[in-house]
Amino acid sequence: MRVTNLNWLSSLSSLKYLDLGKVNLSEASTNWMQAVNMLPSLLELHLSSCELSGFPHYSNSFVNLTSLLVIDLSYDNFNTTLPSWLFNISTTLRDLYLNVARIKGPIPHVNLQSLGNLVNLDLSYNNIGREGIIELVNGLSVWCNNSLEELHLGHNGLGGELPDSLGNFNNLRSLDLSSNRFDGPLPKSIQHLTNLEVLYLNDNCISGPIPPWIGNMLRMKILDLSFNQMNGTVPNSIGQLRELIAMCLDGNSWEGYVDISNCNVSSMVPGWLRSTQKGLDKIVLKNVGISYTIPEWLWKLDIEFIDLSKNQLFGKLPNSLSFSSTAFLVDLSFKHLEGQLPLWFNVKWFFLENNLFSGPIPLNIGDSSSLEVLRVFGNLLNGSIPSSVSKLKGLEAIDLSNNNLSGDIPKNWNDLHQLDVIDLSKNKLSGEIPWWMCSISSLRQLMLGDNNLIGELSSSLQNCTRLYSLDLGNNKFSGVIPKWIGEKMSSLEQLRLRGNMLTGDIPEQLCWLFELHILDLALNKLSGSIPQCFGNLTALTSVTLLDIENYKARTSYSNRMELVVKGQVMEFESILLIVNLIDLSNNNLWGQILEGIMNLSTLGILMLKTLNLSCNSLLGPIPPGMSSITTSNHLNLLHNLLLGPIPTTNQFSTFSDPSIYEANLGLCGLPLSANCTPPNDQNHKDDQDDEEDEDDRYMSWFFISMIMGFPVGFWSVCGSLALNKSWRHAYFRFIDEIICRLYIFKIVNMARLKTKIESTGVHG
Repeated sequence: MRVTNLNWLSSLSSLKYLDLGKVNLSEASTNWMQAVNMLPSLLELHLSSCELSGFPHYSNSFVNLTSLLVIDLSYDNFNTTLPSWLFNISTTLRDLYLNVARIKGPIPHVNLQSLGNLVNLDLSYNNIGREGIIELVNGLSVWCNNSLEELHLGHNGLGGELPDSLGNFNNLRSLDLSSNRFDGPLPKSIQHLTNLEVLYLNDNCISGPIPPWIGNMLRMKILDLSFNQMNGTVPNSIGQLRELIAMCLDGNSWEGYVDISNCNVSSMVPGWLRSTQKGLDKIVLKNVGISYTIPEWLWKLDIEFIDLSKNQLFGKLPNSLSFSSTAFLVDLSFKHLEGQLPLWFNVKWFFLENNLFSGPIPLNIGDSSSLEVLRVFGNLLNGSIPSSVSKLKGLEAIDLSNNNLSGDIPKNWNDLHQLDVIDLSKNKLSGEIPWWMCSISSLRQLMLGDNNLIGELSSSLQNCTRLYSLDLGNNKFSGVIPKWIGEKMSSLEQLRLRGNMLTGDIPEQLCWLFELHILDLALNKLSGSIPQCFGNLTALTSVTLLDIENYKARTSYSNRMELVVKGQVMEFESILLIVNLIDLSNNNLWGQILEGIMNLSTLGILMLKTLNLSCNSLLGPIPPGMSSITTSNHLNLLHNLLLGPIPTTNQFSTFSDPSIYEANLGLCGLPLSANCTPPNDQNHKDDQDDEEDEDDRYMSWFFISMIMGFPVGFWSVCGSLALNKSWRHAYFRFIDEIICRLYIFKIVNMARLKTKIESTGVHG
């Protein structure tokens, strides 16, 4: 559309919004401002892409647009300098768009007081040059320091050092000074732009390092410092920019290392790592939002430390790769990488856990002679463990857990004298524990749980005197718990033997393990009583502060352990040090809960606390001393033979779930429905007489029914049981239940008889 003049606007004196964008006004360029000036109520003026050329030269008093909020003259063809009246056109002006308008410099020297409400100023993609730009920024920083939110001056040929006055814009959200000729370092004043979200300084001549204070600009979303002359190391404080969604650092000369975590840097491995790097030996881009394949050029860099973990990388890795010099660590864990497990050389610590690698472990993995730590747990690996692992003489930790590996544990690792950690748990390994396991004096963690291992606990294990974590749970081990566990393994802190077929008593020698804070013996066939000396397990009765650095310093590898807490299977790693647990559930333990175990009343201040004695044959009352427990998170006493009132003081008042006391027919009191409030003396005596009569009648009919039913039952039941296998199994399950109920009946009546005797003694 083409319009030759705008005189018709004068009849619209009340007009508040005028938008003639993309209307050709080239023939009206001489009078467009005169026509617009006849609209005193105008609030917004939009003349973008109208092919306007030249500004009329008016005095400030001639301009009659005192209510204007928005002026948009972008994408026009002025080809001249800015008139001074434009900066004083309205004291209410909020937005001024003059980008891509072929405006020339210099900026006029005018008072900018009228722009006190300016929010957005866009002069980008013009040819303003150096002259007057410092004065413009200084003036805006005085009059617009609280209002200006967007300042765009990119692509203008501006130069010199960045003015310090940039730091005076308290509410600035977006600053674009890209594609100019600014030089020198980043001014310290920029760190005061705490509301800044977008910073474009790319394509300049800015020098020096990225200052550490960049990490204090916590609202930063886009940071572009590419193609400057910057150098030094990229500060890890950038990792504090949690809202960052894009960062470009290409075309500089970074050196040393890059260490950035937990922010969104890029969806791809940043290309600036590739371009003209000098002395870059460490790359850490952990959890930075990368969701693409790993480029081939990354492996050609001379890098000693690469950590790209906890991103969304996918694809396959090179099957074989050799670094020019020994790389200390390559961490590609927690991704979607797939294919065969790669065989890489000159790598010391190789972390590939929680990916989708499948197939067998390379048979010649022993040729990776530099390996010290190998972590490939949580993949889909199958087959047997190659015997060539025995060639890795410098191996300190090997974690192949949570795969589908099968076969026997290799029998030739006895020459791996540096081995500190062995974790083969959660596989399908079979056979017995090989004799060499504890010929390695350095071994600290032995995790073989959740396999199909068999046999008794090998006596060779007693040579593992430095072990602090032993997991043999959920296998098929049989026999007794050896006494030498307590006698020889004095450093043991975590012992998990649950889910086996262990029998016999719990040895009192376990009480000698003064560092023990996790004891899981559940789901076995243990019998006897709970050792009273369990109260001497001092690690369970003391406060332990979480000191992760000290915990990891004693080994090259932090361990994990799967435990059952509140009926839920949970895996603990970083806080395993402060987990306190005793689980003796699902055994054949009997006797009373002894007062000695109540020494654990401080069981886990500041720690996770679990005491599980469920599904045993424990009898008698809950010890009074148990009420001194004040900080236990979870207690489970269900399926025992306990009786008497449930304590109500201290932590017991918070155990509101009745299921933790279920199947203890003699227990009463909250949270159970059975009431154990004592009646008055007379009613108590009457109730006792009624109970005796009821018991006599019950017992009489019981014996009569037994005598009459014997001949019939013998032939009708036993005969049918001999002929029908499914009936036979159901019958014996029924007999087991009857025996259990009779035993409970006996215990309850003995308690009633004792109460009666005591009552008779008092009233007699």
